[in-house]
Amino acid sequence: MISYIIRRLLLVVPTLIAIVTINFFIIQVAPGGPVDQLIAKLQGMDSGVMEQVTGSKTELTQTNMKEKSTYRGAQGLDPEVIAEIERRFGFDKPIHVRYFKMLKDFICFDFGDSLFRGRSVIELIVERIPVSVSLGLWSTLIIHLVCIPLGIKKALKHSSRFDVWTSTVIIIGNAIPVFLFAILLIILFAGGTYFNWFPLRGLVSVNFDQLSLVGKILDYFWHMALPTLALVIGGFATLTFLTKNSFLDEISKQYVVTARAKGLTENRILYGHVFRNAMILVIASFPSAFIGLFFTGSMLIEVIFSLDGMGLLGFQATLQRDFPLMFSTLYIFTLMGLILSIISDITYTIVDPRIDFEKRG
Repeated sequence: MISYIIRRLLLVVPTLIAIVTINFFIIQVAPGGPVDQLIAKLQGMDSGVMEQVTGSKTELTQTNMKEKSTYRGAQGLDPEVIAEIERRFGFDKPIHVRYFKMLKDFICFDFGDSLFRGRSVIELIVERIPVSVSLGLWSTLIIHLVCIPLGIKKALKHSSRFDVWTSTVIIIGNAIPVFLFAILLIILFAGGTYFNWFPLRGLVSVNFDQLSLVGKILDYFWHMALPTLALVIGGFATLTFLTKNSFLDEISKQYVVTARAKGLTENRILYGHVFRNAMILVIASFPSAFIGLFFTGSMLIEVIFSLDGMGLLGFQATLQRDFPLMFSTLYIFTLMGLILSIISDITYTIVDPRIDFEKRG
């Protein structure tokens, strides 16, 4: 197993390079790059503001255009100002030079500075990641703690009244859009029309540092209650039905009939034999489920509840064409996904020792 893990870890490097490379060249040819973004902001500003932004003392005239800029919307700006913007953003170098420099920096985990926020990318990520970790961790934990026991019970009581009404509730919850349910929670419990039980903004309160240890823990979960509930409401369906169907498939197999004929108790059969086999499919879905909740699934929740997390940061970076921030978040998301995939394979062998990836490799 150790040699298999080493091979998988070695594959992480070329996989990361391939993903970053494809996205780098796609984004380079897409219109509306960071230079265009800054040019659009500079349009209509006075010369003092432009000199402050570009660091250039060039006279900004509307008529003395020495050469035509390749950027749309650059008409009316002095060519030297455009050249200074390109230099500051690194676009004065050929594309292959920028590409290899980015790869070298990423290998050393040097993500540089944000183009528009005036701070290093690492600082921005470290500042935002607690929000995304909180949302992803608690949402995934709650979903698995609820769905796995519920799916097992539904399998044992297949076609009963319990199975029918729980399926109805789960399907209705899955049909409600996350953002709509979040707004409903705000209206009901966060100072909307009815109750004012939960805060609406932030991960912690303003006076968080002044609270005791118990007070800090309670304050943290007080702020996390509504965002987490909004995230999990639509996540029960897939895992619950996956668990149920996996157990139904295993219960009908011959080895279960044999175990019952030998006089084993239902609990021994269920948790000693069926559980390991049925949980393989559930474990397989964990990495994608966690990544989905950790990043993409939490973006709307972060916006609605005013939480500055990684999902919102990546979305804003894409809109602004903040290339260092875009590629850094992509790099980190991909790296975490690959590591979680390896952890998932290790968990396979823990749940079912018969699985040996090393022999298959």
